[in-house]
Amino acid sequence: MRAYLKKLEEQIKFRDSKAALCDYGGVCYTYAELASRIEEYHIFFQAAGIRKGDKIALCARNSARWAIAFLAVNTYEAVVVPVLPNFTAEGTTQLVRHSDSVLLIADPDIWKQLKSQDIPLLRGVLDAREDRILWSGDERLKEAWEDRKRLFRECYPEGFDSSHVHYPDNPEAIAIINYTSGTSGDPKGVMLSYGSMSDIVEYCQEHIVNAPETLVSMLPLAHIYGLAMEFIYPCCTGFTIWFLGKAPSPSLLVQSMSELKPSIMITVPLIMEKVYNTLIRPVLNTRSAKAIRTLPGLRTPFYHSVGKRLLASLGGQLHTIIIGGAPFNWKVESVFKKIDLPYAVGYGMTEACPLLAFERPGIYAPGSCGKPIHQIRIDSSEPDRIPGEIQALGPNLFSGYYKNPEADAQCRTADGWFRTGDLGIMDEAGNLFIRGRIKALILSSSGQNIYPEEVEQVLSRHPQVEESLVLERGGKVVALVYPRAGSVQGDDEEAIARLSEDIRKSSNVHLPSFSQLFSVELVDVPFERTAKGSIKRHLYQ
Repeated sequence: MRAYLKKLEEQIKFRDSKAALCDYGGVCYTYAELASRIEEYHIFFQAAGIRKGDKIALCARNSARWAIAFLAVNTYEAVVVPVLPNFTAEGTTQLVRHSDSVLLIADPDIWKQLKSQDIPLLRGVLDAREDRILWSGDERLKEAWEDRKRLFRECYPEGFDSSHVHYPDNPEAIAIINYTSGTSGDPKGVMLSYGSMSDIVEYCQEHIVNAPETLVSMLPLAHIYGLAMEFIYPCCTGFTIWFLGKAPSPSLLVQSMSELKPSIMITVPLIMEKVYNTLIRPVLNTRSAKAIRTLPGLRTPFYHSVGKRLLASLGGQLHTIIIGGAPFNWKVESVFKKIDLPYAVGYGMTEACPLLAFERPGIYAPGSCGKPIHQIRIDSSEPDRIPGEIQALGPNLFSGYYKNPEADAQCRTADGWFRTGDLGIMDEAGNLFIRGRIKALILSSSGQNIYPEEVEQVLSRHPQVEESLVLERGGKVVALVYPRAGSVQGDDEEAIARLSEDIRKSSNVHLPSFSQLFSVELVDVPFERTAKGSIKRHLYQ
C-alpha cells in the first residue's frame, strides 16, 4: 500500500500546471501553486515552533483555501482537527479545547464568536479566507507569520518547484482527529492514522476510478465522508476539484454540474432526494407520463429517457454517483433504478475513514449498501436472515478515541473487532443490508424487534410525507411526520387530525401487527440533521 501523501507528491510532480483546487465562481490553484502554498505554511509552522504531532484546528466553510490549509498541516505531520463551521460557539470552543489545539485556522465571523481565554492552549488564529493573522497570544508565532515570505525566499533563493516536494510516509502516526457529528448526542474525537487514509485512497483508486477527472465538491469537508471521498482521494488521483462552498439547491447543482461536466459525483441521500422531488417526480406525475407508464412496451424506454435527460442536465459526463452518509429512501432508490441512473449506495462511519462497504454501479444490489471493503461479520446466529450488530476489521479503522479510553473499550469486542452499533444482515453474495441502529431498536411488548428505519420507509410511501421519525413512547410505536408543503393549510386542527390518521392507517396496512403505529404526530419544521444528513434521533426521544 502506497502512502496517500506520496501519491499527492506524485500528482504535484507530474501535473504541476493542471488545475487542482478551485472555488466555483472564484480562485483556482494549480498543483504547483498548491505545493508552493503548502511549503509557505511549513516554513511558518517551523519558525513558530509548531512541532510534529501538535494539534491544529480548522473551522471554516468549504473552499480551496480550506483544502490547502488542511494539506499544509497534514504534510507537516501535525494533526488536523476539522471542525464543522455550523457548530455553536460553545460547541466549537469545546472541540478546539478538548483536542488541545495550539493553532486555529478559521473564518473571521466564526472567530468573532469565540473567546481566546476559553481555549488556554491556543497560541494564535489564522484567517481561512485571507493571508492574515486574526489573533495571537504568542509573539514568536506572530513574528513567524510576518516573516514567512522572507524566510521562504531565503530557503529557495532560486525559486521553489516540484523537485523540492518530499512528503512523509509515516503510516502509524495520527493524521486527523475527526469529531463525530453526534447522532447519539455524544461527540467523540476519532483518531485516524495516515495508514488508515492511505488504505481508503487505495481502495477508491482500485474500485472507483484512478485517473484525473473533474469533481464538484458539495459535502462538508470537516466531515470524514466529504473529506476523504470528495477531497483527499480525488486530489491524490490528480482530479480538478470544484468547491461549491455549501450544500447545493437543485438549481445550483444543475447550474454547476452542467457548466463543469464532472464525471463522478459524491453525495448524500438528502441531496438526491431533493433532485428526485424537483427534477424527476414532476416529470413522472404528468398526465401523459402516467399514461405511458401503464403501457408495458413503452414503460421501460420512457423511464430510461427520464434518466438520460437527468444525466444531461447534470453535465452529461457522469459515470458514477456515490450516495452515502445516511439511510436512503427506498422509493427514491427504486425510481433511480428504473431510470437507469449509474448510482451506488455505500456504508461507513467516521471510525472507518469512512468506508465499510461499497460496490460499483452496475454490480451494486439495490436496497443494499454494497459489499465489505475489508472484513465484516454479523453478530447473529443466522446472519443472512436475522439482523445482528455489524462488526468490522481492517486497516482503514481508527486508532481510538482521543482522551476517551472508556469509549475505546466499549467499541471493541473481546477478539478485537470494531462494534459499529448498526444492525444488518448479509446475503450469500456478500451484499450488506442495514436494518438500523441498535440504540434506535424498539422491543415490542410481544418481544419482537421493531426497526424504526423500516417503518420510516413504509411511511415514506405516503404522498404527503416529506420525512418521518419513528420512536417508542409509553410502550407504543409512534411516528413524527414532517408533511410535504401544502399538505395542510394553516392551523386547521381537523385537517391536521385527518391527515395524521390517514398516514397512520395507510402505513399500518403495510406493517406487521407487532410494529403497527399507535399514533402519527405532524411537526412544523424539518428534523435537525447532522452534517452527513442523518436525523439527530436523540433530540426527539
